[in-house]
Amino acid sequence: MPRVSRAFRLGIKQPELDFIDVELNEDTPLFLDPLAISQRVDKWSRDAHGTLVTFFQAVIDHIRARRTAEAQALLANLREPNETRLGYSSGPPNGAGVGGYQADQIYQRLAASAAIRTGFINSLEDCELMIEGISHDKISDITTNILRANLVDYTVTQCTLHNIPLQQVPVAPMFNPQQLEWYTDYVRLPVYRGAPILLVPKAIVRWTPIFDSKKYYNHYVVNFLQREELNKLYSPLVRALKNGNRVVYKKSIKGQHPFAKEFLYEFSRRHPDILRDFRRRMQRIEQADRASDVDDPAADVAIAEGLAVALPTVERGRDSATRYHNFMIGALEFLLYPHLGFPKKENEIHEGRKRIDITMENCARSGIFYDLPNVRQLACVYVLIECKNYTNEVANPELDQLAGRMGVNRGMFGLLCCRHFENRATFIQRCRDTFADRRQLIVPLDDQTILQMLDMVRRGERGEVDTRIRQLIAEVWL
Repeated sequence: MPRVSRAFRLGIKQPELDFIDVELNEDTPLFLDPLAISQRVDKWSRDAHGTLVTFFQAVIDHIRARRTAEAQALLANLREPNETRLGYSSGPPNGAGVGGYQADQIYQRLAASAAIRTGFINSLEDCELMIEGISHDKISDITTNILRANLVDYTVTQCTLHNIPLQQVPVAPMFNPQQLEWYTDYVRLPVYRGAPILLVPKAIVRWTPIFDSKKYYNHYVVNFLQREELNKLYSPLVRALKNGNRVVYKKSIKGQHPFAKEFLYEFSRRHPDILRDFRRRMQRIEQADRASDVDDPAADVAIAEGLAVALPTVERGRDSATRYHNFMIGALEFLLYPHLGFPKKENEIHEGRKRIDITMENCARSGIFYDLPNVRQLACVYVLIECKNYTNEVANPELDQLAGRMGVNRGMFGLLCCRHFENRATFIQRCRDTFADRRQLIVPLDDQTILQMLDMVRRGERGEVDTRIRQLIAEVWL
């Protein structure tokens, strides 16, 4: 099956890509997860979360105010999201979707829900817990449609990064959160066999989203009801064991309180602390830096070995500058994910007068990239990266060039990628001077350092990459 990487001849694999490398001739059973989006700290996810909240709140407001036509108009523009190649469909992508008749069904279920009418539900992911007929696959479809404009922007950025050709094509309606209305437009997207493709960040998809009604029922609701029965003076559900212990079996609880989403709503309304505990625990799981669901840790060794073999084959000099540049994009995505993400190539600043080779957004919620802005108080919204494929070593001009592109809004931390140092100690002293004079922190990454970090991954010690970055920063931060 051709994947995006193969169809467009990228020459790299999933761990080196920020987006899901989907198969193009059939859907992959992965799902956009609004909870995952809501807990991320990068700008794209914050904007996407804001759009989801705005849309869902508008629908709820219309339903509670009995503005049926307005609510149905918002829901009716949710079409079959075939462009991402995600979902449960088998064979050619066709998407279950929520358009037409299904959109009307969604409206009827939302309008009939006491959880909606009472304002108990306040997020899209809550629907999976308490609205019959709305499960994680439908929520993924809804999320895709609402975020179509956000995904278009992300796709263009990734295609620019990897030199994937774009074509002007019409797309399904996109939602404008400022105007609270849908609009249509022609946009530039990659096309495969006449059909447009939307790329999706791998950080926001899950095989099985953790905000799951069965998980809530089995591990929170039923457990609470077991304890409640045990605390009663008398309960027919309590069984006495030979050793004198008293137990309530889960099957007894489930027989008396069978799974139903309306029951979950009524239970949660009576015991909001249990729902609150479930939400908080699921949010904490999502807030932790974690590997993507689509990256295979078992493949890390092979990828690390492949990159270590490939780096020395990249010739030094201007003629191979693009190849070195592209290599470093994949290598840094592989080594620094999930702490850094959303790479962007040749980002223009100062009205186009200057360019930054690569920018990566700081997505970290732990480790050194979290510590830089939150503990050490160094502006680090983005990490600025320059790639110098020189035959000789870099010096003050290259250091000053990168420092000149820094700023509080963009970030005061950068990585200068180069091939080798004849006198590394001298360059580190130059980095110290820059940091002392202007508080601009620049860390060099030569071939030797990259190979060291790849070897850490190869040995199954990926956590040591963060330690190595800390050591590199410590050399300069004196």
